[in-house]
Amino acid sequence: MVRESVGELVRRLRQARGWSQQRLADALAQAAPGRVPPTRNDVSRWEIGTRSPREWLPFLARVLEVPREMLEAAKAVRPPEPAPRVLTGADFLPEGDPLAPLSTRTGRRIGAGQVADLAQRVHGLRLADDVVYGKDLIAPALRELRAAVTIYREGTHTEQVGRELLRTIGELAQIAGWVASDAGEHAEAERIYQLGISAARAAGDGVLSGNVAGSLAYQWSNTGRPHDAVNLATAAVQEAGPDAPAKARALYLDRVAWAHTRAGQDRPAMAALGEASEALAQDSAGTESPSYLYWMDAGELQVMEARVYTELHRPLRAVPLLTDVLGRYDASHARELALYLSWLAVAYADANEPEAAAGTAGRMLALGQSGSERTTERTRIVLDRLRAFRDVHEVAELLAS
Repeated sequence: MVRESVGELVRRLRQARGWSQQRLADALAQAAPGRVPPTRNDVSRWEIGTRSPREWLPFLARVLEVPREMLEAAKAVRPPEPAPRVLTGADFLPEGDPLAPLSTRTGRRIGAGQVADLAQRVHGLRLADDVVYGKDLIAPALRELRAAVTIYREGTHTEQVGRELLRTIGELAQIAGWVASDAGEHAEAERIYQLGISAARAAGDGVLSGNVAGSLAYQWSNTGRPHDAVNLATAAVQEAGPDAPAKARALYLDRVAWAHTRAGQDRPAMAALGEASEALAQDSAGTESPSYLYWMDAGELQVMEARVYTELHRPLRAVPLLTDVLGRYDASHARELALYLSWLAVAYADANEPEAAAGTAGRMLALGQSGSERTTERTRIVLDRLRAFRDVHEVAELLAS
């Protein structure tokens, strides 16, 4: 019996392919060249049930590679009552170029003190992201983004203060995009990241632009666009430049490694990992780094390397790195702890150690991460991997629970 509405079915099929709403809209446009193409907003409305894709059903069946009858049957299912609408960037930012100053500015004069206060709130948002999950943090993050853009557009300020405001908007967009991605709002996150790239470039800050672009590349790596991610992550390293702080180069090169890994390109991935390690080795106590890289250190690089090794099915390298880091990881950062445990569980499974994999997966599940789409997806991957060992007592108990 069909229990999904057509919108729920379209959303599930789209996500199973790793497609964004925009990518599905593009695929439909190619499948029906004589029609007015649907937009990302059309796909969103279909999925939440506020509009029916009735005329697009044959094309949806074609691009999603399912029988049309499946979609027709789902069309008869009444969609659930819509949940309270989640505010998005479109609610907070003006149409067109959100960074375009108003022709007549009526706001108050903005000085360095107000910019410093805004920067402190941005850093507070970063710290909150360590312990609060995307679905709970996305609304406050977008409110901060609206406030920053409004100050820039409507206030009066010197050229120097304007550049600092743009830089702060770029930093805020990076963390807001990261929060949106953690909430599973990938199209929204991409829009926010693009705003951040524009702001950082307008401020002339290539290191910051590289950070925002690298964050978007990381999202693309995990949502079915690994080859695009390789190109963007590589461009982010180049934009940051050879004189970027050591922590920045290490992080951006690691994103290149991850993009190559997800694209199935083992040798370039390993080469980028080596470059990232060499870059971080140049860091020292006297080296200045942007505040948004406060979390980047040798331990984080170890985790990143271990994830690459796990994805490349090299558990003998991944397991020691992860067990070393997890033995001293801050337990208050529950989401990251759960994510890292998920990689360790998969690495144990690849090493044919199902009992250890089940025990690690149990620790991960005990942390409970319903507010993070990242951990939800990693949970699915871990449980799918463990099903190959369902005849092992410890694994059977975990799957049954």
